[in-house]
Amino acid sequence: MSSLRILSSVARRAPAVLGRRGYAEAVNDKLRLSFVLPHKALFTAQEVVQVNIPAESGDMGILANHVPSIEALRPGVVEVIEQTGSQKIFVSGGFATVHPNNKLTINVIEAAPLEDFSPEAVRANLAEASKIASGNGTEEEKTEARIEADVYEALQHALAK
Repeated sequence: MSSLRILSSVARRAPAVLGRRGYAEAVNDKLRLSFVLPHKALFTAQEVVQVNIPAESGDMGILANHVPSIEALRPGVVEVIEQTGSQKIFVSGGFATVHPNNKLTINVIEAAPLEDFSPEAVRANLAEASKIASGNGTEEEKTEARIEADVYEALQHALAK
């Protein structure tokens, strides 16, 4: 019996087991954020109002009671909105996991506050990466330079906002 038929058979016999998805209820209006890099934690189960992420499938705003999901992150800005203001942190990629019970975990390799970047340095590094990507180097060098250029383009776009 295929897994889909087993699941539908279980659903017919015990609809209360699977439950029904509906609109999120505003029971708790806070989200507990854990935002970690391999070498340090930026947030550890800190209550925030909202987190905006650059998901591969499109930009997402995550609030309390968001449906559980796992999202791959593309290079871009993670905006953490707290009661007192917001922080914009540039990430080169990673994963965001929305857990039940208003928990969000963001795991990235590289992250830095957006204000730490110099537009001039980003422009210069983008030009250098683009030059290497279209040059006569090895395929490995060109591929690395294309990835680097993608990150610098996303960073340049974020700084222009």
